Amino acid sequence: MQKPNKRLKNQTCIVTGSSGGIGKAVALAMGAEGANVVVNYRSSKEAAEEVANEINKNKLCGEVIVVKCDVSKEQDVKAMFKTTIEHFGTVDVCVANAGMQIDHPLHEMPLEAWQKVLDVNLTGQFLCAKEAINEFLRRGMRKDVSNSLGKIIHMSSVHEVIPWAGHANYAASKGGLLMLMESICQAYAPHKIRCNSIAPGAIKTDINKDVWSTKEGRENMLKLIPYKQIGVPEDIGSVASWLASDESEYINGTTIFVDGGMTCYPGFTTNG
Repeated sequence: MQKPNKRLKNQTCIVTGSSGGIGKAVALAMGAEGANVVVNYRSSKEAAEEVANEINKNKLCGEVIVVKCDVSKEQDVKAMFKTTIEHFGTVDVCVANAGMQIDHPLHEMPLEAWQKVLDVNLTGQFLCAKEAINEFLRRGMRKDVSNSLGKIIHMSSVHEVIPWAGHANYAASKGGLLMLMESICQAYAPHKIRCNSIAPGAIKTDINKDVWSTKEGRENMLKLIPYKQIGVPEDIGSVASWLASDESEYINGTTIFVDGGMTCYPGFTTNG
């Protein structure tokens, strides 16, 4: 866990999909910055409450609440923001982290698998951004807490730029997210709204545990990482909390890759 400080004191941060993995690390990092934190879950209330208890136990933030929401459903997203605003008064930071994979070769991919991944990974991020922007514009500037009207952080992936055979739905959702994020910046930066993405590379989470938990899997994964180290969720949390703070005020409309150099295509080290 990162060293506690107060860069987000008196601000409220929603982190979607924060009952585990990268989302959990982001929620903990936001708490360490002194923020009020909304821990969002879709199915595991118990896990979300454990995250909230971990933040509270370390007395890291203002207050933590747990909110159920399926980000692919507009009414759920609206309800999550309504609950947050009623409880804390407003939202200052929205980290649209919730995502999923359903993998198939393209010629065997059921339409349902394509639609579900796009619904969560892309439409869900659109819905969260839309509600966040509406709240920022409604509330107005709070210069006592931030130089920005509001901050949106999309959780993308190195696969917004790296094709991924067998995962076309996932890669398409992340590629689409790049254009969504940049379009939001283009439209709302004049209002002092900041919108950026974080693109993790290989991070140790449950979704890829079958790979990094074996010696052969780790060795194969490290071939893709020039830094020769597999990331951990805390690597993403520390970048997210910094990106939400005024220390990154002039960063807008960009993706920060947290990947140990994976996007430098190490397979071409010896001329391909």
